[in-house]
Amino acid sequence: MKALLNWLDDRTGIRDFLSDALYESIPGGARWRYVWGSTLVFTFFVQVVTGVFLWMQYSPSAQTAWESVYYIQYQTSGGWLLRGVHHFTAQAMVVLLVFHILQVVIDGAYRAPREVNFWLGLILMQIVLGLSLTGYLLPWDQKGYWATRVATNLMGLVPLFGEKLQSLVVGGPDYGHHTLTRFFALHAGVLPGLLIFFLVLHVYMFRRHGITHKLPAKYEDGTFWPDQVLRDAVACLAVMAVVLFLVVRAAVLSGETDVTRLGADLGAPADPSVPYSAARPEWYFLFLFQFLKLFPGELEAIGAIYLPGLILLLLFLMPIVGRWKSGHRLNVGLVMALVAGAGLLTCLAWHDDHRGAESANFGKAVVRAQREAERSIELAKAHGIPPAGALTLLRADPTIRAARAFDARCAVCHGTPPAADDQGQPLRNGAPSLGGFASRAWIAGLLDPQTVAGPHYFGNTAHWDGDMASFVNGDLKAWKKNEIEDVVMALSAEAQLESQADADRADAERIKAGQALIRDEERCAECHKFHDAGADGTAPDLTGYGSKAWLTQFISNPADPRFYGDNNDRMPAFATAPAGAALSSEAIAEIVGYLRSDWNQPK
Repeated sequence: MKALLNWLDDRTGIRDFLSDALYESIPGGARWRYVWGSTLVFTFFVQVVTGVFLWMQYSPSAQTAWESVYYIQYQTSGGWLLRGVHHFTAQAMVVLLVFHILQVVIDGAYRAPREVNFWLGLILMQIVLGLSLTGYLLPWDQKGYWATRVATNLMGLVPLFGEKLQSLVVGGPDYGHHTLTRFFALHAGVLPGLLIFFLVLHVYMFRRHGITHKLPAKYEDGTFWPDQVLRDAVACLAVMAVVLFLVVRAAVLSGETDVTRLGADLGAPADPSVPYSAARPEWYFLFLFQFLKLFPGELEAIGAIYLPGLILLLLFLMPIVGRWKSGHRLNVGLVMALVAGAGLLTCLAWHDDHRGAESANFGKAVVRAQREAERSIELAKAHGIPPAGALTLLRADPTIRAARAFDARCAVCHGTPPAADDQGQPLRNGAPSLGGFASRAWIAGLLDPQTVAGPHYFGNTAHWDGDMASFVNGDLKAWKKNEIEDVVMALSAEAQLESQADADRADAERIKAGQALIRDEERCAECHKFHDAGADGTAPDLTGYGSKAWLTQFISNPADPRFYGDNNDRMPAFATAPAGAALSSEAIAEIVGYLRSDWNQPK
């Protein structure tokens, strides 16, 4: 073995190379603050290894990309782990990059004679962000497709050659197969190659000029091996531990036992014909998403192109500004302000999506996206993926078609919650929310004085102060609590919902009691017909309320005497509406199925 090593050293000089690399002098000794560069190199190495194995099973085309990612995630042994590590390590690289830049600027390691190395680091930063952006599209799912459309549309704002640049990246006038193949080429070939090239230059320049240090004389000089290597190894181990936790966090936090549900998410297959309201960039780009909201309309180019370009220019000028002590302080303040501003904008973006005026609509879009993603996986597992691709499964699925038909034709009025004005007051141009329609919870809300005239029921309609709202806020208050509960059970049982069939059987006696209360002509049957009791035409017939037949007839013609008659508030008769507004019997059946499905139950 010794003879072999001697021969290898004679031919390559490897001993001198390793000696120079491992025993490099570290002024002031090993420090934890020096680990950020090594962790970045480590995460890039992890990305290369996992990316190569993902590449072996990935098929970059609009008809096979999602399908191959599905195969990796759900069919390949350990595929969920491989993809999860690749996904979350990419996010870790962005975080580590911020820490590394902060450490370099605070320590003044960007100043002479290290200007070139700092500029190389800024180029590497842009390449890393480019890798994150291009990788987002590769699963070819709804969230990646629509988020990438937003990002690439911004390229069209570049002065002079913006449209040509956008066309070059997109691969034509519209997004499709060529967009995906170009992003894959960038993600798996061009950008990694550029990163390796500039990383080699970056490390070379670092070794040439050494570590920047400002330490008291009491600190003794050290060497890279073994002290700094140990700190770097511990830091890299900590990064990997965090990544692995993120991969399996569903199992840790919620007890999820299906390993195929761990790792990175996979949305529904990309469908250009179906808008995706939940489209958002990855969390580390959210600050840019929020920043652009400050520049609406024609001002968008300022927020998307000019100001980011100015900030990048200021970063490149730091080595020149930092020649003076006050300039260095200015640079540190600028970097701190940028990090704080990005953090604030990220928090504001999260607040707008989860607590702001549009949070309910965003939350609904997220739930719908999750349901479509889960349904896509269910269909692929149950039926396999046809040669035409998984999207054909989705478009042919009655559940998906029904949900999309409701969103396209009904949710504009029956949204959750309905529209409100700038002061948060409900607009009188909506209609009741139909989430969980005819379920016990929905009917209980209808019979609640606090909600009957609110935006989820009659608050946005002409009936907000009508007979029903008056009854709930008046006579119903004299009823006993158990009587109201019995009526809720009985009326909900008319719908014969599969989701509560067991509960209906268990509460048969109370349902029977509730039916008797509804039949009472001094109570509900005074206005409503119910089977063989009550008046006909003064209020909607409650016989079979929420059932397939009842809903089909109601959607076909809500102004029928059996329902609202002359008191109908703006809802068209969809079976006989003018061309363009009418619904076919098949479409009505799909919407009815959606309203009665588990998908329509509140989550």
